[in-house]
Amino acid sequence: MSITSDIIRGHTETIILARLLHADSYGYEINKSIQQATDGVYNLKEATLYTAFRRLEQNGYISSYWGDEGSGARRRYYRITPAGRTFYKQNRADWESAKQMIDTLIKED
Repeated sequence: MSITSDIIRGHTETIILARLLHADSYGYEINKSIQQATDGVYNLKEATLYTAFRRLEQNGYISSYWGDEGSGARRRYYRITPAGRTFYKQNRADWESAKQMIDTLIKED
């Protein structure tokens, strides 16, 4: 199955927020979880991922902090904010509505 970026475009932020709903995480781990959830079919490009992080943080939907790893490079962790949870829920509802409409429009009679 090939997933084009056109289908996913516009949902990157919601996908990231969904990954942060249950636990704080960092970029590589989020991208890895997306790859695992899609059996390797989809992954975010690094530039797309970090651009989305900046946009989400500027809008107050996530906050970030530096981890305190004992060894290796420090990781920047992200956490969803209450505003981010609200934004996620609205985007999820919008997606469900759009999905139903598209299903209706492309359904074979």
